[in-house]
Amino acid sequence: MSSLPRRGKSVAKAPTSEELPSFLDSTSESEEEEEEWEPKSKIARKPRLPKKTEAKTKKAAAPRSTVARKMVQKVAIKEEMDVSFPIAPVEDKKIQLLKPKEEDAGTKPKSLNRKPEVPIKTEINSFQGKTQNSLVSDEKPSTSVPVVKQEKYDEEFAFDEPPSKKIKLNACPEGKPVKNLGGNKIKEEFEMNWDIVQALSEITNVEPWVCANLIRLFQEENTIPFIARYRKELINNLEADALREVQQTLEELRTVAKKTHTMIQKLKKEGKLSSCLLKGLLNCRTLEELDHVSAPYKTGSKGTKAQRAKQLGLEPAALSLLQNPVELNLFSYIRPNTKGLANIQEVEAGVQHILADIFAKDKDALDFIRKLCQQRYISIQSTLAKVSSKNGNEKDIDKFQLYHEFSCNIKNIQHHQILAINRGENLKILTVKVNIPDGVKNEFCWWCVNERWRPKQFLKPEFMRILRSSVEDAYKRLIYPLLCREFRSKLTSDAEKESVMMFGRNLRQLLLTSPVRGRTLMGVDPGYKHGCKLAIISPTSQILHTDVVYLHSGQGFCEAEKIKRLLLQYNCSTVVIGNGTACRETEAYFADLIMKKYFAPLDVVYCIVSEAGASIYSVSPEASKEMPDLDPNLRSAVSIARRVQDPLAELVKIEPKHIGVGMYQHDVSQTLLKATLDSVVEECVSFVGVDINICSEILLRHIAGLNTNRAKNIIEWREKNGPFINREQLKEVKGLGPKTFQQCAGFIRFNQEYIKTFCSNKKNELGSRALLTKAGALAKKKSKLTPCASQQPNPLDQTCIHPESYNIAMRFLSLIGGNANDIGKSDMQQKVNAVVQKEGLEGTAKRLNTTVHTLQLIIDGLTQPEGYDIRTDFDKPDFKRSIVCFEDLSVGAVLTGKVENATPFGVFVDIGVGKSGLIPVRNITEAKLSKVKKRRSLGLGPGERVEVKVLNVDIPRLRITLDLIRVL
Repeated sequence: MSSLPRRGKSVAKAPTSEELPSFLDSTSESEEEEEEWEPKSKIARKPRLPKKTEAKTKKAAAPRSTVARKMVQKVAIKEEMDVSFPIAPVEDKKIQLLKPKEEDAGTKPKSLNRKPEVPIKTEINSFQGKTQNSLVSDEKPSTSVPVVKQEKYDEEFAFDEPPSKKIKLNACPEGKPVKNLGGNKIKEEFEMNWDIVQALSEITNVEPWVCANLIRLFQEENTIPFIARYRKELINNLEADALREVQQTLEELRTVAKKTHTMIQKLKKEGKLSSCLLKGLLNCRTLEELDHVSAPYKTGSKGTKAQRAKQLGLEPAALSLLQNPVELNLFSYIRPNTKGLANIQEVEAGVQHILADIFAKDKDALDFIRKLCQQRYISIQSTLAKVSSKNGNEKDIDKFQLYHEFSCNIKNIQHHQILAINRGENLKILTVKVNIPDGVKNEFCWWCVNERWRPKQFLKPEFMRILRSSVEDAYKRLIYPLLCREFRSKLTSDAEKESVMMFGRNLRQLLLTSPVRGRTLMGVDPGYKHGCKLAIISPTSQILHTDVVYLHSGQGFCEAEKIKRLLLQYNCSTVVIGNGTACRETEAYFADLIMKKYFAPLDVVYCIVSEAGASIYSVSPEASKEMPDLDPNLRSAVSIARRVQDPLAELVKIEPKHIGVGMYQHDVSQTLLKATLDSVVEECVSFVGVDINICSEILLRHIAGLNTNRAKNIIEWREKNGPFINREQLKEVKGLGPKTFQQCAGFIRFNQEYIKTFCSNKKNELGSRALLTKAGALAKKKSKLTPCASQQPNPLDQTCIHPESYNIAMRFLSLIGGNANDIGKSDMQQKVNAVVQKEGLEGTAKRLNTTVHTLQLIIDGLTQPEGYDIRTDFDKPDFKRSIVCFEDLSVGAVLTGKVENATPFGVFVDIGVGKSGLIPVRNITEAKLSKVKKRRSLGLGPGERVEVKVLNVDIPRLRITLDLIRVL
């Protein structure tokens, strides 16, 4: 078993702890004991994995009969699983991906992993654990599915378990991975008392069978775009956002399991591990629960008051006060020459510290006070810091004006408010405090003294005073700071996740902005002293001309002639202005010339586009490689123009966090932010698709399954061998194995007209060579050119149909009497509609022995017109000819604008006055949103055009409040 390959690492990484806000620093404003309550740093400091030597030797020495017995158990488990979930059989005898029964579609599926004899831990992750046993067993697939259907099923569907290397399928071998994933060792190291499938289902509210399939798909290194498009039947048609959430939650659960076993090994080594504690640790599902359970058994990084008292020998006295106070005599512990034992007051203080430490680490006490806090009004309060009010910058202080005297229930506070408060605290402008009512303290102290640690015998008044003081000291010095950190940590974590999700939604909307094709554009990067940089680009993004004009230094009239000459020379009627410095003045300049018809006969229009990240990109190595002869200032003008022509291709060159459509993105976990945004970029680029023969290396590396090295290899192959003819040629590229091909093939497009022209020219070239070459030399050359000449273009390569479904697509074409060369034409649409209307989608899918989702994808690919782009359904830039000033705004005015950014508290809209207006979230209702456009959520996204009414204009603070009328 040791010879089996280890499980590949998952693509997405669990978020690691970043630099924490000041309120999470255990040493701030409290006693040194608080350091004992910071378990995360300790675990991260010295991670120790469990030892596996014993387990390995046992397994290696297991007799053959034991292996056979395990195989019998596995067969029994599979038969029992068939009761709740039908399993699609495949030829490679691996654990199968699950699908719900049709008759049980309306009911909630049963637990995936139930069997009475074997503990749940052996079935926690069925996808991790069964592969190795299945490889050596001779078990047959479930007989509940007819054998005849099974053979066709395996041959034609790629969403089943990938076959092993020995199996070769004629229908679509390119769509199958060849790597067999192990997983038993990982499972044994981190097995828990809970089922990972059920836990994932409860946290994400996704059906258990879907979670089970996703665990397997992620283990096989499938990407989110591939799963979302080509494995819909296995994931119940979930969208990419939901898949991303499941993936992140899965990583968090595995992180909990890993840290739990690290803690178990540590406690076992220290001799503190009991059976009860082991059970409690294995039941933990979150890091908070793990910290809660393990906290009493941790030691501080330096000696605490309780530890120093124990070193003085006062622990027996403290335990005696609780268990046998009658025989306790504190005066016997007095040592006049020893610090800490010099008098009775010091002895009592030492006993009090030990008791407070015991009370603060008691699991029942912590459970009681946490439950108590859930029932009471706990608020978070922020006030203006005294230091900042004297020495702070007035501009910075005014930004936090809403939080100078702020208080809110922690159950009702909004995510953006938490992030704002944290930022103000880090800037030392705000002081933040969590208010827990005195009633909580009083009830907790009464419960401790009268129930939890009620004296077993009569207690003298002085001992009762020590007991009460110890409880109060434990609450004030240890428990209250712990609760405050827990509350704020949870609030911050939730707010960060919401901020990252919001950034991801905004980024997707921006990347999918509809491109402006077929126009020659002039990009303008505005500026004062150094002038406005101009760049004119062709409809194919080629740089035609670059220049610098000085519009705001008294030379505006002279420069107007130069601009007019350039626009007429290149027949350019669209100007794109960046929204940076001098944007308003430049916009007014062009608007004035347009109103005077200065550029006649051209009908010139202009638009404003975000230039966020353009300056960073212009000095990057990618920009230097792409435009080596251009000054960095002129590169930014080129980037601004290209953002309108093809937003996706241009914006992927910039690191997502610099695009500027997020909320507090610099304050959240950068690891989580980067993983999410990179995944969103990959999703957008993949769903749009790229033409393999003209796309840039930067765009190609964002396709699902590809990375920097693979994209570089594809470009090198293209430069060496000429354009790709079909998808099959991708297999010839170095580093593109079957798995990579499976992930990326469906998202790569081929322009058929270009390929046909290339093949025709190549054929003519070969023919002319044959006439000029001798017979012997010709035969030699033929042998070299045969592989290239045998490559034929495939019309299906221009569609979103995956190569693994080509066989089904060809059978569907023969069923409707169509031709692959008619893809995207009206005749094809009519033939498809005729068959679907006659037999229905489900009937046709059944006849072809495929699924409805796969058939729908094939129909979409065959009927979509050539060059179809999903971004055509999204909004285009808002082109204008005139301008409105801020001072011209009046309450009640109705304007049109474009959404710039979306946040949890509202949407910012550019209405063309130089300052974005805010539509509060309360003014965005479902009735006002477009019914035609499919939405992922109720909120609006960047790029959408809206009609708004002005509700309020605050000129001193430059704030505009808007009401949404409708979405255009």
